[in-house]
Amino acid sequence: MGKIQMTTPIVEMDGDEMTRILWKMIKDELITPYIDLKTEYYDLGLAHRNETDDQVTIDSAEAARKYGVAVKCATITPNAARMEEYHLKEMWKSPNATIRAALDGTVFRTPIIVKGIEPVVKTWKKPITLARHAYGDVYKNTEIRVPGAGKAELVFTSEDGTETRELIHQFDGPGIIQGIHNTDRSITSFAHACFQYALSTKQDLWFATKDTISKKYDHHFKDVFAELYEKEYREPFERAGITYFYTLIDDAVARVMKAEGGFIWACKNYDGDVMSDMVSSACGSLAMMTSVLVSPDGIYEYEAAHGTVQRHYYKYLKGEETSTNPVATIFAWTGALKKRGELDGLPELEDFAGRLEKAALSTIEAGKMPKELSLITNLENVTVLNTEAFIKAIRETLDEGLMKA
Repeated sequence: MGKIQMTTPIVEMDGDEMTRILWKMIKDELITPYIDLKTEYYDLGLAHRNETDDQVTIDSAEAARKYGVAVKCATITPNAARMEEYHLKEMWKSPNATIRAALDGTVFRTPIIVKGIEPVVKTWKKPITLARHAYGDVYKNTEIRVPGAGKAELVFTSEDGTETRELIHQFDGPGIIQGIHNTDRSITSFAHACFQYALSTKQDLWFATKDTISKKYDHHFKDVFAELYEKEYREPFERAGITYFYTLIDDAVARVMKAEGGFIWACKNYDGDVMSDMVSSACGSLAMMTSVLVSPDGIYEYEAAHGTVQRHYYKYLKGEETSTNPVATIFAWTGALKKRGELDGLPELEDFAGRLEKAALSTIEAGKMPKELSLITNLENVTVLNTEAFIKAIRETLDEGLMKA
């Protein structure tokens, strides 16, 4: 069988540690043998970000805007320990936050459901999609370490020089300060994306903040959603037979534990980060969740929802065997390939991506899986495979499916 031809590149954003190893394995075993892969490559590994003063991250976002579809490997967001480990010039911002800000997108994350891995929340019968605002909050914060006693104020200076001041705290000793922000433009784009995604998937939409405590910041999110819903989306929602529901974030957490799923749960940036990890873990694993950033102007960036699997990477460097779960990273590639095929009118590319996803799930359902899934499956007599063997097993399943087709 000849390789599937592509017409437009996908922007490829390589990453760090064990997921960087997975990235190459997946390409070598599951993609390039079948597709004449065209990508515009950007190395977002921490060492290269440091070499380029993080310009490579900005360049990759611009490339995503140019080509419309990107796929991203997990990357390190450095802390103090990483500063020392990688000899960094400075503590670079989260690449995901930089890309999300550049594209003004919303992140939609959905658990990958597979037979034999049952959600620990017994009421969950359908996947819960997390819609995460992708700009601002702690991911674009400014912080100060307060050395001693003094007054901290929040100050806004308008273009005409007028100042607005609010007292943050009167310190009588050392402490810390954090300043966060958001924009009406980004909040409005987030709301539109959530309403439109709910309509396109015909799912109810929940939105939750803490407006009773954050009476200006969080309440403004609530107001923007409410105004847009009444102005533009109430009638389409009613025609589609779906609902929009607002509640406090703590109430949403309580309600979601008793829900059956099948809805979209929209959250601010940090809440969405945490809650998507909670939902994915409850459904089996952080490595069993899809993630796609969708911008208002139709740009799609696919990635795994988990981190760089640092612990496995250190074992790998020592020559020890690892059993890292690559499913979410595989689905990042298949998501990008599907979208590229859809946009370019290449049904064979879309079909292949679907077959690869099916092969990954069928391999698990046949009892061949990474160690982390073997610990939570209700299947019997499973075979635990290391990382490379599991990917090769998926390829065998894929080849069998292609031969039958």
